[in-house]
Amino acid sequence: MNIAVNVRFLLPGDKLEGIGRFTFETLSRLVRQHPEHTFHFLFDRAYDQRYLFADNVVPHVLLPPARHPLLFVAWFEGAVAAWLSRHRPAVFLSPDGFTTLRTRVPRITVIHDLAFEHFPQDVGWLQRKYYHYFTPKFVRASARVVAVSEATRQDLITTYGTSADKIRVVYNAADSHFRPLPADEQPEVRGRFSAGAPYFLFVGALQPRKNLVNLLRAFDQFKARTGSATKLLIVGRTAWKAGPMFDAYQQMQHRDAVVLTGRVSDVELVQLYAAARATVYVPYFEGFGIPIIEAQACASPVLTSNCSSMPEVAGGAALLVDPLSVDSIAQGLARLDAEPELRAELVRQGLTNVHRFSWVRSAEQIWQNIVEVTAKALPR
Repeated sequence: MNIAVNVRFLLPGDKLEGIGRFTFETLSRLVRQHPEHTFHFLFDRAYDQRYLFADNVVPHVLLPPARHPLLFVAWFEGAVAAWLSRHRPAVFLSPDGFTTLRTRVPRITVIHDLAFEHFPQDVGWLQRKYYHYFTPKFVRASARVVAVSEATRQDLITTYGTSADKIRVVYNAADSHFRPLPADEQPEVRGRFSAGAPYFLFVGALQPRKNLVNLLRAFDQFKARTGSATKLLIVGRTAWKAGPMFDAYQQMQHRDAVVLTGRVSDVELVQLYAAARATVYVPYFEGFGIPIIEAQACASPVLTSNCSSMPEVAGGAALLVDPLSVDSIAQGLARLDAEPELRAELVRQGLTNVHRFSWVRSAEQIWQNIVEVTAKALPR
């Protein structure tokens, strides 16, 4: 069987984030589990050889690079549609929420979230127009829709009226290298990143939905109320519309206790999770929230939001707060800072919760969707 896959989020270098990580982790297992089938990887630019996971992967570079709404149309409705028309694979798998409308090849589309429907102000005008116009059409045109959480599945049903029978949930996971760090190695990590002080850790791209304005204000309030020596480390690249976050940072009374690290290596990220007093992740909307389970796998207590997919992913093993309330976040920070028994209990529960998630299982579930969709497409 020939299987076409959109892999435009497998970027050269060490640049994988949420969607790219889902693509990498599921496909790297899928192609090795099924050497009897050929996987045609459709890139939109020169690719890194490490993404050719096995001999049954055939790479194709289709231009133009799709990193702008007008180029999305050119790539999906032009280059991808033309390739599918020429080669007629059994199925087209798209892990990034986009697909093409100009094909009769059965499509499986992974939808990570519908944040743009609920918070349109968080994305640019042209991008928002593209999402609003195409996403419901992509969902309708797909033979199968994969949602990365039950929250996203319900959102598809409520927002687009998608049939529940058409949707399957396939979770993200934490990779096996996320694990606890021995206690005697943690002071060195704190020495490197926080001058030896305990710290709260945020991990994620700096963009509006991550709610960093409220987190910074809450941290300032926490410091003013408690006088605690605990710092806040913010790990991640500057993405889009990050100006208000930097404005909030400049207005802080305790901004000298905030460390903006930018991106860090995978090894450093594990160390930072494991040596943190707690991981604080309080977006106001999230399709899944991988940092929650990465932190739990590293034995970090977690504070997260009480809305969207985050309670589902945290599995009762996190302290939940209202992300729209600065006071609620500040109170959560104060509890985690002052209550070692609470931190220990959240660590214990978190290490149990992460067993619910497995990239191996997720890859198997993606394969089951391929089997079901292609079986329906076979002539009878």
